[in-house]
Amino acid sequence: MDNQVKIGTRFPLTIKRLDINGAGIGYYKRKITFVTGALPQEVVVAEVTAVHERFLEAKVHRVKQPSPDRVTPIDPLYGQVGGIELAHLAYPAQLAFKRDVVAQSLAKYKPAGWQHYDLRPTIGMAQPLHYRNKASFPVRRVNGHVAAGLYAPGSHRLVPLTHFATQRESTMHIVTTLCRLLESLAVPVYDEHKNTGAVKTLIVREAAATGESQVTLVTNSPELPQQGPLLAAIARELPAVVSVAQNVNPGRTSLLWGPTTTILAGQPTITETILGKQFQLSPQAFLQLNPAQTATLYETAAKALALTPQDRLVDAYAGVGTIGITLADRVQEVRGMEIIPAAVADANANAARNGVTNARYEVGTAETVFPRWLKAGFAPTAVVVDPPRAGLDGGLIRALHQARPAKLCYISCNPSTLARDLVALSRDYRVDYIQSIDMFPYTARCEAVVKLTRL
Repeated sequence: MDNQVKIGTRFPLTIKRLDINGAGIGYYKRKITFVTGALPQEVVVAEVTAVHERFLEAKVHRVKQPSPDRVTPIDPLYGQVGGIELAHLAYPAQLAFKRDVVAQSLAKYKPAGWQHYDLRPTIGMAQPLHYRNKASFPVRRVNGHVAAGLYAPGSHRLVPLTHFATQRESTMHIVTTLCRLLESLAVPVYDEHKNTGAVKTLIVREAAATGESQVTLVTNSPELPQQGPLLAAIARELPAVVSVAQNVNPGRTSLLWGPTTTILAGQPTITETILGKQFQLSPQAFLQLNPAQTATLYETAAKALALTPQDRLVDAYAGVGTIGITLADRVQEVRGMEIIPAAVADANANAARNGVTNARYEVGTAETVFPRWLKAGFAPTAVVVDPPRAGLDGGLIRALHQARPAKLCYISCNPSTLARDLVALSRDYRVDYIQSIDMFPYTARCEAVVKLTRL
């Protein structure tokens, strides 16, 4: 351990590449150093922010030789809040980085044949700004005013936001108006230190296709002071808001949602359209945050599956049924499973609403439902999996080894767990290609669609 390096130490450093979180990587006295805000091929003066036994963390004190891909950050709050960690990197270089993140993950886990995988150039957006259809912002008093925004990295200091480069502008208008209404009606907002006050978080979701918006007020207790006047003011000033809900999430917790959600005004859901199919979204229903790229993602998955009217498709991790229902008219049958009962109810209702008669969804884990279907004589020919960041459940991988459908498509939101899962899947499947898709421009997050064919 080099005792001379301490917090505040500065040294020149050449940046080799970006790590999976978008930080620059360089080597100081052979010790790996992660530099927030530095780009590949740059020479920077790095300032150490944390010292660990095996690596250093640093920030950019000064850029001595800038990368040709360095741009003026697209948002003035770059560096003060998260969610825009690549705001200083030209968009084409972001797309190249996201393909490289997949490559880095494969090199770490080394699934069979990984050196020969076809890694396709990332599919980007024509307009990569203002794409997020949902904002989940803590609400606090800042300088005597009610404000909503994001925490500064590694802290609980709220940075108020009125505009944000990645959020839809209409969503931000609703957030800003709600803060003004809460302030003018003197509705008490949450104080973390005292664990007092009512409104903790504002969640605003907008359906791009219909323009309908949904507001959820997350509160510290079931009481919402000034509820009547607040709802009247929302109805008067925010006509796009057709659904207002309250979620009760008491006490100091890192979880966004509490167990109970009640509709206070308007409709219980808003309606979004994906590939011509309509989906009703209740406050907690999961939907991709980038409506324009969601259609691209599902079309890319359909292409990977090369579906025919004879196919029997399993939609694992089905959520509210978005993938299976959008693909149902291309196949003979769709079956899906999901562990959240409310999501399964939504999925079956969404199928009925769209006149889809060949899709059905069941509550349960893939490892229990899948073998039961196989036992009953159901033989899937195609499977699409879209797991959470933790990747595939071991039970599902075992069920896939048992069913061995000819076609498999893996939609991943986490290249690390994808690469890990491909180690197991490559026993039965060949990886034809991996198509990265930019669902979250200006962030380090990367989505990928993998086409797999049974060996």
